[in-house]
Amino acid sequence: MSETLSVNPLCLVEGHGRIEVELDQGRIKKLELNLIEGSRFFEALVKGHSYNEVHHISCRICAICSSVHQLSALNAIEDALGVKVSPQTELLRELLILGGNIESHSLHLFCLAIPDILGYPSAAALAEDHLEVAKLGLGLKKLGNEVQELTAGRAIHSSNTTVGGFGRLPAVAELKEIKAKLEKGLDDGLAALKFLSTLEFPRYASSESVFIALNPPAGKFGFKGPTILTSTGKEFDIHDYRKVCNEKVVRYSHAKQSLFEGKPFMVGSLARVALLGDRLDGVGADAMKMLNLSPPYDNIIANNPAQAVELAYSLERSLAIVNELIEKINLAEPLPEIKVRAGQGTGAYEAPRGSLYHHYELDENGLVTGADIVTPTAQNAANLEKDLRAVVENSIQSKSTEIEHFMAVTARAYDPCISCSVHLIQR
Repeated sequence: MSETLSVNPLCLVEGHGRIEVELDQGRIKKLELNLIEGSRFFEALVKGHSYNEVHHISCRICAICSSVHQLSALNAIEDALGVKVSPQTELLRELLILGGNIESHSLHLFCLAIPDILGYPSAAALAEDHLEVAKLGLGLKKLGNEVQELTAGRAIHSSNTTVGGFGRLPAVAELKEIKAKLEKGLDDGLAALKFLSTLEFPRYASSESVFIALNPPAGKFGFKGPTILTSTGKEFDIHDYRKVCNEKVVRYSHAKQSLFEGKPFMVGSLARVALLGDRLDGVGADAMKMLNLSPPYDNIIANNPAQAVELAYSLERSLAIVNELIEKINLAEPLPEIKVRAGQGTGAYEAPRGSLYHHYELDENGLVTGADIVTPTAQNAANLEKDLRAVVENSIQSKSTEIEHFMAVTARAYDPCISCSVHLIQR
C-alpha cells in the first residue's frame, strides 16, 4: 500500500519550502526537502561592483541575517586587499554579531519554537496563556536590534559598516545606555531559561550527525575563527571551506546541498555547543546544566535549547564588551589605509543558523570578478533530509497527520533561512 505525506507549505520559517514523502508498504520510497524560494543570483549581482559596495549588496540576501552577511563580506574583501583592522574594530564587530544572535535566537525561540513545542499555532496564541514569557522574548529581540543599531547604524541592512571599520563609533553615553539595557536583558534571559528548563523536547528526530563549526582562537567559545572544526577530528583553514561544504545541485530544490566526506552534516547552535560547549563558562555553562544539554547530541530538536544557551552567552559577552569599550574606546581612531589591488579573499562568521562563508575575487581596479556565498541552511539541507527520514522511520506507526507534524517541527528546529540558501546554480 502506497501513501504520500506532505508538509506544504513549511510554515513558520523564513522563505518558501515543502517536504514530500512517498511510502510503499511502510517503507520510504522517496523523501525530498524542496527549498523553492526563487533563485537570488547575488553572486552574479555583485560582479562588476566596487569592493566597497559588496557588503551593502550581499547583505540584502536576508533581513534576519543581514549583519553577519555584511561582516562576512567585509572580512573577505579585507582578506583580498590585505587590510588589517584594529582590535577595537574587532570588538565592535563581535558586539554586532552578538546583537544579531540575541535578536535572531529570541525571535526563533519565543515566536516559533516554544509555541511549536507547547502546541500553540503562533506566538499570539502562546501569549494568551503565557503573556510574561512572550514579553520576555519580544523584549530580548528588541534588545538585540538595539545592539545592532548602536554599532551598525540600524538593525537591518546597516549603513555604518565599511571596509576597515565603522563610519561612526558609539559615544560613551550611548554605551552606558545600552549597558543598562543589557544588565536587565541578562536578568530576563535567566528568567527565560528557567521557563525553557520546564519544557520537554521530543525525541522522534533522534539521529547521529556530523557537526561542523568555526574554531575560535585560544580555546574560546565564539562566532568567528580562522579554522573549521569537524566532529570527525579534522580541521581546515577557512580558505579551504569548499573542501568541507562540497556543494552539489539537487534536481528537486532551488538550493544546493553540501556533503563532507560523502556524508551530510549539521551547522548551527547545536553543532557549536557539541564542538565548543566545554569552553563555556559563566551563564553559558549554567544554561547548559539548567537545560540538561550533554552528549550524545543526537536529537536535532535540541537545537532549540542550544540556541537558548547561546542567547545567555551572547547577553553576558555583550555586556563584557560594552564595559570594556566604556573604559577604552578611542573615538578618534582612524580607518586603516586601503590600497586597491587584484586578489581574492574569504570571510567567515558563525551566523545564528551556522557557518557562513563569503568569497570574492577582485581585479586590479578593485572590481568584483567572482563571488561565492555558502549559507548555513544550504549546508544543513542534506542533514535535515536525513533527520526527516529518521522521523518517519521512528514514528511509522503514528497517524499520517502526526508524522507530518513531527516533520514540520523537526524542520523548524533547524531555524532554516530558506531565502539565504538559494543562490546561483550553474548547470
